[in-house]
Amino acid sequence: MADEKPPVKIMPAATILLVRDTPTFEVLMVKRHQQIDFASGALVFPGGKTHAGDHDPAWEQRVIGWDATAPEKRALRIAAIREAYEEAGILLARHADGETFRGDERAGPARDDIAHDRRAFIDLVNELDVHLDLDALTVFARWITPNMMPKRFDTYFYVAAAPADQLAVCDGWETVDAEWIAPNEALRLAAAGERTVIFPTRMNLQLLAEASDALDAVVRASSRKLVPVEPKVTQTPDGPVLAIPPDAGYGDVAEPMSRVR
Repeated sequence: MADEKPPVKIMPAATILLVRDTPTFEVLMVKRHQQIDFASGALVFPGGKTHAGDHDPAWEQRVIGWDATAPEKRALRIAAIREAYEEAGILLARHADGETFRGDERAGPARDDIAHDRRAFIDLVNELDVHLDLDALTVFARWITPNMMPKRFDTYFYVAAAPADQLAVCDGWETVDAEWIAPNEALRLAAAGERTVIFPTRMNLQLLAEASDALDAVVRASSRKLVPVEPKVTQTPDGPVLAIPPDAGYGDVAEPMSRVR
């Protein structure tokens, strides 16, 4: 029909759950800027859509785990690491001798230029003479934005142990705060209305909260069957709900649409 709208393009995206055990089991979350058009003001994991530079074939010489990663998934892992760097200042990388990258005075000042596409991410990685650690990432979940949304993403969630010697600092542009928080505490704050946590983030916090520590979170993710989650609106006697596949690992979820953010 003439008045039918074309389908919304689904954009590939990646997000990362950086976890640590000191002082307790926590995950890094950032607060989105109020002026950002997607999930503004919400507490989320660092992440975003892939960029053209994430597909640069030159990355083959600047990553660990190139051959072990499926070609179509390499840019997603690079994007996840880039977004964690841009939004929280943490870079998952290693030196040529295998030592974990602990930070560098050149890395912090470059964040703004890279986030605003004034400088290529791979240029910084070359300057630091490090390799992005794709092997550090374990697939945690995959969520596809429902078809009634004006913007749609096919997002891979990854979990990784955070490097001990790097500080998380928000970028002040996309994010206005960065905090380490226990998954159950983030859920409590959301339930109390003290934080805005959108539905996919809340579901993955609940899944993360089942782990006892960072290693357990990674082990659980690596052994879990990956079931893509594309929430669907279903009508019930009590009103419309947003439902997700029952075999995705989240249990039987039917979220009232009135609660969905």
